[in-house]
Amino acid sequence: MKKFITTLKNIWKIKELRDRILFTLGMLMVYRFGSYVVLPGVDPSKLTTGGAEGATDLFGLINTFTGGAFNNAAIFALGIMPYITASIIIQLMGFAVPYFQRLQQREGESGRKKLNQITRLLTLAITLVQGGGYLAYIQQQGAISESISVGLFWICNVIVLSAGTIFAMWLGERITDKGIGNGVSLLIMIGIIATLPGALAYEFSNQFGLTFVIEMAALFFVVMATVMIVQAVRRIPIQFAKRMVGRGASAMPVSGNRDYIPIKVNASGVMPIIFAQALMFIPATVLQLLGNSGSSLADSDFLVKLNDFTSGPYNIIYFVLVVVFTYIYTALLVNPQQYAEYLKRQNAFIPGIKPGKKTADFIDSVTTRITLPGSIFLGIIAILPAFAAMFGVNIGFAMFFGGTSLLILVAVVLDTLQQVESYLLMRKYDGLVKSGRLRGRSGVQGIGAPM
Repeated sequence: MKKFITTLKNIWKIKELRDRILFTLGMLMVYRFGSYVVLPGVDPSKLTTGGAEGATDLFGLINTFTGGAFNNAAIFALGIMPYITASIIIQLMGFAVPYFQRLQQREGESGRKKLNQITRLLTLAITLVQGGGYLAYIQQQGAISESISVGLFWICNVIVLSAGTIFAMWLGERITDKGIGNGVSLLIMIGIIATLPGALAYEFSNQFGLTFVIEMAALFFVVMATVMIVQAVRRIPIQFAKRMVGRGASAMPVSGNRDYIPIKVNASGVMPIIFAQALMFIPATVLQLLGNSGSSLADSDFLVKLNDFTSGPYNIIYFVLVVVFTYIYTALLVNPQQYAEYLKRQNAFIPGIKPGKKTADFIDSVTTRITLPGSIFLGIIAILPAFAAMFGVNIGFAMFFGGTSLLILVAVVLDTLQQVESYLLMRKYDGLVKSGRLRGRSGVQGIGAPM
């Protein structure tokens, strides 16, 4: 405890770090305040009885990521999610469309600026579409005030929702530039954390003392295992070629430096779970459409089970999808051919492996082997909330036992701690951990930076 207090004092002594932390906290407070500013002409109390309250459907997932703003019908009801969607689309297009690939890899800073502009415009377009869908949901729930014109309600609130998302995006960029970094990720994390105290208090009041202690111990071990898998890397050693030092007869060969290529066990991050979860919402949508049309297929036992996240068929399919998407997304992110070309340009090689195609094949085989345990662990993390709910944990608290919520929390916290760690070490203070080698997602890139 004494070392922890000393570390906090050291953090406060560094003026730049102190200013950045205070600025970040101020921006996060503004974002949370916007989550309670209700859209004009909306009665949010009528929304809590709708489907958005459940954490097992799409509305519940959005409400979790927005920190309750979705259920509150707030100006930040869509949160930063349209920007995340636009970023994912642009990233995927960078793998398939040569123009975007050129902007990502070859045009440097100017290319990144163009991609940012395209992402912002796409964010606005997605917000307009999603904002219209959200307002239609509000109208379906009967939450529109009778004293306001429907046409005026739609026009005003589409503008307000779009402005809210753009402002949230601006807050994230300001946190990245003037705060402690990872602005967009911090906005998502603060939204997720906002639902934790209520879920924790509800669980504490509805469980016996020993049961609650067991649940907290299980959550602790799950978090520690997630931290291990997020930080785990497979180091491929590399050797730089020898160089001559001196001139003429006095020149002597000096062996090159040794380094390594860090290949992450979970290179795909949380994306496989997001893609798999999006596909698992399709059966629920189909079931709802069939029920509205009066089709007998709506009574299908299999479809009903696919709409229940605690059922066996749902979890089996969900697990397989996560494993498959992990391999697909890792193949898109990790390009062995680029690694081989980069090593060749740097006059480096993997000991015992010939440069060129042999190097690319070796890196590909290593990536494939380490992706298997990473994908299986990710699949287990994805279905853990279902097992927690089956053992009696309430749904709101069970969501923190795995899935996107846990992975985002762990990854963002590690990144933030790494930023603070770097400031402490630069000022010759002790780091947050004894070894001084805290790693987040951005801390294990090493020689893989060009990727």
